[in-house]
Amino acid sequence: MLESQDAKLQELLLQREIEQFLFEEASLIDERRFKEWLELLTEDIRVYVPIVRNVRYDQAELERTKEFKDTCWVDEGKETLTQRVQQIATGLHWAEEPRSRTTHLLTNIRLAEISPDLSDPREVQVRLNFMLYRNRGQVETDFLVGKRFDRVRKVDGAWKVARREVHLDQSVLLAKNLTTFF
Repeated sequence: MLESQDAKLQELLLQREIEQFLFEEASLIDERRFKEWLELLTEDIRVYVPIVRNVRYDQAELERTKEFKDTCWVDEGKETLTQRVQQIATGLHWAEEPRSRTTHLLTNIRLAEISPDLSDPREVQVRLNFMLYRNRGQVETDFLVGKRFDRVRKVDGAWKVARREVHLDQSVLLAKNLTTFF
């Protein structure tokens, strides 16, 4: 019984640690501290956002475009993300002048898989729901809502995002662009 309670406590503490990491990461984006945010990403980071299609109920496997096979909204690595941050910092990025104001809301954060195990967590699969509010100029407002499937990895004793798959809950992108970071 004591071992079971210790394991539950370990899992709760890990859950809290991962939540705090993800909240801090979202804050860095919302505060436009992009260079600091880039430091929270692994060198092999991959951000992938498939396109949603309207399909029949019995064809659910066709609802999202396939990774490495189909077109998607976003497919970026560390190099591309770094280039985007550098471009925004120039002040010459048409879609970010005037700059966007964003708020990330993260909820229903769940640890889906812990590797190699709870006693030595080095990589954690995390599932969560999000809402990304963006306002730009006077009247441009976007709400991007969906689910995220993150993989966070411990590197030199600190958590970093190694993968992020974003499932938007809309089949038509209503935003004029996707310059914000998920």
